[in-house]
Amino acid sequence: MNSKFLVYVLKRLGMAILTIFLVIAITFFVMHAIPASPFSSEKAKSDAVIAALEAKYGFDKPVGIQFLNYLWSVLHFDFGLSTGWVGNTVFDLIKGGFSYSARIGFAAALLAIVLGVVLGSVAALNRGKLIDRIVQVTTTALVSLPSFVMATLLLLVFALRLSWLPSMGNQPGGLVLPIISLSLYPMAYVTRLQRSSMLDVLGQDYIRTARAKGVARSKVIFKHALKNSLTPVITYAGPMMAYILTGSMVVENIFSVPGLGRLFTNSMLRTDYMMIMGVTIFLATMIILLNFIGDVLYKIVDPRIELG
Repeated sequence: MNSKFLVYVLKRLGMAILTIFLVIAITFFVMHAIPASPFSSEKAKSDAVIAALEAKYGFDKPVGIQFLNYLWSVLHFDFGLSTGWVGNTVFDLIKGGFSYSARIGFAAALLAIVLGVVLGSVAALNRGKLIDRIVQVTTTALVSLPSFVMATLLLLVFALRLSWLPSMGNQPGGLVLPIISLSLYPMAYVTRLQRSSMLDVLGQDYIRTARAKGVARSKVIFKHALKNSLTPVITYAGPMMAYILTGSMVVENIFSVPGLGRLFTNSMLRTDYMMIMGVTIFLATMIILLNFIGDVLYKIVDPRIELG
């Protein structure tokens, strides 16, 4: 690891930490700007009881002190107590929901990348042929459909009409449809990205030189073309995970998956400010760190990239 690369990593890491801090600050002050108390919607709560509850959760202190206390707690992975799920900590609830969201998200990402790279490469190697046209038409259609629309269609067809798969995410095999729903859009985008990149690489001089020297076609494709065409896909990996994590918020509710999306929706219905802040900060941190990892991997895969 040379010094220039180390400086680049530290610079990106510093920007990531600063962004996370800003997310925490904005989320905290926006939630505390809401005039209603998280306990005001509860039945049969007098002003004295509400005041006691606010004292218990620390809401009675000045906002500045609350922010410093909350920031210190977050640094120790403590997002406070949930006001909607009494007796549970926000972190424990997030951890339970993330076990479902992580399985869906990473499975969808892996499926999208593998199928996208394969289909994009096949389309590029068969440019202008029937299979290339089929891939382009299909990916264009999938890119134009949001994940929640695709999730609804899959639910109606494969769960309700054909009864091939369960409609509830907590049933055996219930995560198959959510994973497919979340993977189709990024898979289509990766396919188009890979096709364009592969065509560009196949037109390079060193590929033509390798072919002219009689190098086997499979070696040219897998050793030279495929490897060098993956750089844009790696760059897209970070934003893709962000799309999947945010898209899962709606998809999980459609399939009743007990993940972070459903937890976040229920926390808004219960006016659980601590849970809303916790899930928002947790997801934002995940997205920021994934983008940071993507930036670093981008440079490792292609050392020719100039560091900024």
